[in-house]
Amino acid sequence: MYELEEKIRQLQQWVDESERIVFFGGAGVSTESGVPDFRSVDGLYHQKYDDPPETILSHTYFSRKTEAFYRFYRDKLLPRGAQPNDAHKKLAELEQAGKLTAVVTQNIDGLHQKAGSRNVLELHGSVLRNYCQRCHRFFGVEAIEQSQGVPKCECGGIIKPDVVLYEEALDDTVTYQAVEHIRKADMLIIGGTSLVVYPAAGLVNYYNGHRLVLINLQPTPYDRYADLTINEKIGQVFRQIHV
Repeated sequence: MYELEEKIRQLQQWVDESERIVFFGGAGVSTESGVPDFRSVDGLYHQKYDDPPETILSHTYFSRKTEAFYRFYRDKLLPRGAQPNDAHKKLAELEQAGKLTAVVTQNIDGLHQKAGSRNVLELHGSVLRNYCQRCHRFFGVEAIEQSQGVPKCECGGIIKPDVVLYEEALDDTVTYQAVEHIRKADMLIIGGTSLVVYPAAGLVNYYNGHRLVLINLQPTPYDRYADLTINEKIGQVFRQIHV
């Protein structure tokens, strides 16, 4: 316990001293809000479906088995009723205080914005945005929630979530902005991510500073490069940080 207290004290000191903090987060940031992650024991990859989740969430599967894709998507990826937790809220406070310049997230649930964060770079898109593949008309999440089968636009086109599926490339503009923020950061906090999904995980390599903090329940491949590692729930850690 004493070691954890020391780590929290060190994290607080660095937060106090930093002016260009960037937060890079993954599914573990939202698990305390009731949103399931992918790779933990209770995550989506350990649940049983006719096809593996990584297959269902691919561009090929979406194109060939669209109705089956949407059955899984509605059931497992829409964060119904989820609310921001202490991590989301504290990051929004840090931004409002002028200390945090950007949140770079692999999550698609929109909880960072719901907590009040404004500069959120969504590497994998958002379930809150959807577009007709034919006429490109925008639809909110309600168009998916309230539809049955394959959601269709009035023009007859299929409505597709603005999320990056397997086999699809990350958005170049979002990726460039994320790299620039990480490169210029005087502190990089990484939380709730296993850092095994590329190319997103590779963005960490653009940080050249000496305040690299990793907050994750399980060890990651980048732990040996970190200046501080905390193996606790990220919401519990941020709850102890004062802005």
